[in-house]
Amino acid sequence: MTETHQTYHVPVLLKESVAGLNINPGGTYVDVTFGGGGHSREIFKNLDENGRLYAFDQDPDAVQNKIDDPRFTLIEGNFANMRNYLRLQGVKQVDGILADLGISSHQINQPKRGFSTRFDEKLDMRMDRNADLSAFEVVNQYDERQLRMIFSQYGDLKNAAVLAKSIVKARSEKPVMTTGELNEIVIKHFPKLKRNKFLAKLYQAIRIEVNGELDALKKMLRQAAMVIKPGGRLSVISYHSLEDRLVKRFIKNGLFEGEPDKDFYGNVAVPFKKVGKLITPSEEEIARNPRARSAKLRIAERTEMSY
Repeated sequence: MTETHQTYHVPVLLKESVAGLNINPGGTYVDVTFGGGGHSREIFKNLDENGRLYAFDQDPDAVQNKIDDPRFTLIEGNFANMRNYLRLQGVKQVDGILADLGISSHQINQPKRGFSTRFDEKLDMRMDRNADLSAFEVVNQYDERQLRMIFSQYGDLKNAAVLAKSIVKARSEKPVMTTGELNEIVIKHFPKLKRNKFLAKLYQAIRIEVNGELDALKKMLRQAAMVIKPGGRLSVISYHSLEDRLVKRFIKNGLFEGEPDKDFYGNVAVPFKKVGKLITPSEEEIARNPRARSAKLRIAERTEMSY
């Protein structure tokens, strides 16, 4: 049975993230993480007959949620290439961009995608199922040092070295084919009462590597500074500290490392200025949708600075 957009993915911070765009009814907007289309539909409620909405999703499953309206265009591609895709549509500047980062409920709940710790399925974790790199290659072909780095940096796992060593030892006897086999190798290294939490961190680390998520986020943010008009808005929901740190830093100074140059008077020109404070889900929303508990929303407005 085909999922409806409501069951495909429950949108997080729906009202807050769309309100943060301060929508101009006749403007042009981009939802770079279409998924179930919840945020896109909320944006659409605020557009008039002249408004336009472009959405991105590299997962072909998202096509089933496409909005049937001539003002809507779904682009089946990675948001890392947002600017080029928009130019192909004849769009050079937009009034706002919304991003709901991370993984959708649909992807987690599809056993064969290999995103979930709950199912014993082939190691995959590709958001774009045409991509060459899957979790199988990461687990079975990356050397011990690479695995240790991924687990430490992307999963914040303190015992990354032990996990990497265990995986390399196990795969020397036979390839690690499934999520169940991976779980069996690493589970003994996690405290019993927190196994699910640490397994989720391990899967997050592998998924980030497989999909190049942090590099894609950096590219999207840089391009957002190029395509959003002065006065336009950027609204980004992140789910772990790695993403949020990049978003926060880029909004603050337009960079991911180092500090921006100052002019003769000590002033700094940056492409965005922060709007309001960090927004997190209410207790009511978390009760309705537990996956919202780690969400953080940051909103920024494009400045007059050229980028």
